[in-house]
Amino acid sequence: MRLKTMSAPGTVTVERPEIADTDIGNGGSVVVVYDNDYNTFEEVMEILQLATGCSVEEAYMETWEVHHLGKSVVHHGDRDECKKVASVISRIGIRVTVDDA
Repeated sequence: MRLKTMSAPGTVTVERPEIADTDIGNGGSVVVVYDNDYNTFEEVMEILQLATGCSVEEAYMETWEVHHLGKSVVHHGDRDECKKVASVISRIGIRVTVDDA
């Protein structure tokens, strides 16, 4: 992930999915985002906020994990909800998976 300012050649309109406030200890699924060499730190932060409704601080911590550790769990919930969140995140070209919690 490059740490330079974002320059968007085009604009993509993405709707934030409806997501439930789900307890992480109940099983379900998780959304995992993986590092790459083409999305900027800012792009990843913005898409995480849009897709999950998380705060700037949480998006920063998760993006830091993606950049420095290679991946991060960025959301948890039921499988359908996680698929919706992953679909939004994947629109910027970043690798994302939905796994069992």
